[in-house]
Amino acid sequence: MRVATDIGGTFTDLVYVDENGKIGVAKSSTTPPNFEKGVLDVIKKSGVDQVPLSMFIHGTTVIINALTERKGAKTGLITTKGFRDVLEIARGNRPDLFNVNYQKPEPFVERHLRLEVGERLTYKGEVLSALDLDEVKKCVEFFKKEGVEAIAVSYLHSYVNPTHEQQTVQLIKELWPEVKVTASSDITKEWREYERTNTAVLNAYVQPAATTYIDRLENELKAQIEIEQRYIMQSNGGTTKFEKAKEAPINMVESGPVAGIFGAAVLGEMIDEKNIIAFDIGGTTAKCSLIENGEVKVSTDYYIEKDSRHAGYPIKTPVVDIVEIGNGGGSIAWIDQAGSLKVGPQSAGAFPGPVAYGQGGTEPTTTDANLLTGRLSSKNFDYDVDLDAVKYAMETKIGNHFGISPEDAALGIIRIANSNMLNALKLISIRKGYNPKDFTLLAFGGGGSMHAPALALELGVKKVVVPIASPVFSAWGMLMTDLRHDYIQTYIKRMNELTMEEINQSWTDIETNAFRHFEEEGMPAENVEFHRFADMRYLGQEHTVKVPVSNGTWTEDDKQKAIEVFHDLHEKNFTFKLEDVQTEIVNLHVTAFGKVEKPTISKQLKDGAITEALKEERSVYYENDGWVTTPVYDREKLPTNKVVAGPAIVEEKAAVTVIYKQQKLYVDEYGNIIIEKEEN
Repeated sequence: MRVATDIGGTFTDLVYVDENGKIGVAKSSTTPPNFEKGVLDVIKKSGVDQVPLSMFIHGTTVIINALTERKGAKTGLITTKGFRDVLEIARGNRPDLFNVNYQKPEPFVERHLRLEVGERLTYKGEVLSALDLDEVKKCVEFFKKEGVEAIAVSYLHSYVNPTHEQQTVQLIKELWPEVKVTASSDITKEWREYERTNTAVLNAYVQPAATTYIDRLENELKAQIEIEQRYIMQSNGGTTKFEKAKEAPINMVESGPVAGIFGAAVLGEMIDEKNIIAFDIGGTTAKCSLIENGEVKVSTDYYIEKDSRHAGYPIKTPVVDIVEIGNGGGSIAWIDQAGSLKVGPQSAGAFPGPVAYGQGGTEPTTTDANLLTGRLSSKNFDYDVDLDAVKYAMETKIGNHFGISPEDAALGIIRIANSNMLNALKLISIRKGYNPKDFTLLAFGGGGSMHAPALALELGVKKVVVPIASPVFSAWGMLMTDLRHDYIQTYIKRMNELTMEEINQSWTDIETNAFRHFEEEGMPAENVEFHRFADMRYLGQEHTVKVPVSNGTWTEDDKQKAIEVFHDLHEKNFTFKLEDVQTEIVNLHVTAFGKVEKPTISKQLKDGAITEALKEERSVYYENDGWVTTPVYDREKLPTNKVVAGPAIVEEKAAVTVIYKQQKLYVDEYGNIIIEKEEN
């Protein structure tokens, strides 16, 4: 049996697949700050603690929470003499251009804890000045006095030659074995001084908390369950062993959300849908990502806390390209100073939760709005729902302000939430030059299926898929992942000057290093698979385009093919190409997969009539149509390939699908709900 658990802002999800391909799911409340308790709660609830497990995969929000809540360790930075303020200087291209009071992001390391040592390399990695080890010793003494818990080391050009960083880390460990140390070259071999330094600092900042959490979780699991293999989900869409995760916890910054995106790509392959917009609505946030031709897009240009007014903090590690907004089931509706209705980003979370939970919540949320308009039924809540309290909150907080009924106020909240989500979907499709009509919307998470059909109508998407286990689909995605590591090496070479000996040696060095890492994780070499990319640009350009290139030994033909593909991709991304201009490589990127045996998902063919799945008829409040008597079906009992015409509601444990009068749905042979627009 294989089990995956995913910690969300509101719920902790679990999915298991047994040896027969049967899927089981469970949900329980997330339990901050002791998140491992929620994991053990959901394991007990599902009953999988009674049997030995062959594999356990875990996705966690511990890293992103430590960063956003500023609950990491007291961190010191050691850097090259003269570069103490690189974190403070940051980038000059400020986002809020006309704001004379604009504030740069405050560094995670205060200035008095940023120390310099004598050492210097050229951009080629040649030693200009040797490392002054005595100065490193003084730094350690100072950090000890200041009560520092973690140290980041980031030297100029260490991405080419990491020797000085390695010597520094070794000395620190000899002088002070208890402290956590991060060398920037161990986290990323990519250039960009500020981004690289910030990434090393953030890794050091979260390392003690991550180590404590992983150790606590591992000890609890060992005490209660027999588990053969333990893995943790990474931001690049792959997994790694618990021990490796403790070395570079920054790789888990988007640990939970990306699993659902990867799962969407795997499911798309199963049902022959290669172009997918993956859309995940949880209790706190909505997340979306675009998958083209079955490929999950991964980037190292990731930021936390970045928006139109704030520069945010760069993290130069591979992260699935994802857009996230503060809108989910628990998002609070409120009136701003201008008198407009807003939804999110504040969330009621798991506690006190929406008013409907009866746990002390007083602010109306998206969940309360869906309950009041009949999309949700009070019978399906784990709590005794006081509908009068929900109506009162909706009336006093929203309705009275606009002089409308509680139901119209609730519909307004749903429309605002949908509008926020629509903007996120446009960011990853239309704004990047993709036509949504060429994509299938795959909706999951507790609220995905409830909002996706309405969004599909507005976006022009022809098909919506609500996958099996949709409320816990991110955890399902984890069961389908392989071990994965991304190796990115800055390698600036003009293509016309590049020799085959040089490039082949570089590919070989990266892949030899990858084999060594997988060997440490117990993965045999024959199960390792490589995918190569080159980050390329025109001479004189700043930005690059990621170009898939051929494996094996390169010839001149392979080099010319890479240049041709680059021209085509540049035209696709930026609407033009310059075939007469010289091209150059900036980074070599190897994605290495350690192939893990996947569970096979069995088909679920069900006979019978649609009427057998009918639970009840319920009044649902629709825009323009008012209250409409709507049939409500049980997803478990819906027969395969039998069509249900909208408006209709399909209920399952922890999720509801709402379709409109111009839509129809049916269940496919894998148990997924397929929603299509009726032809006029």
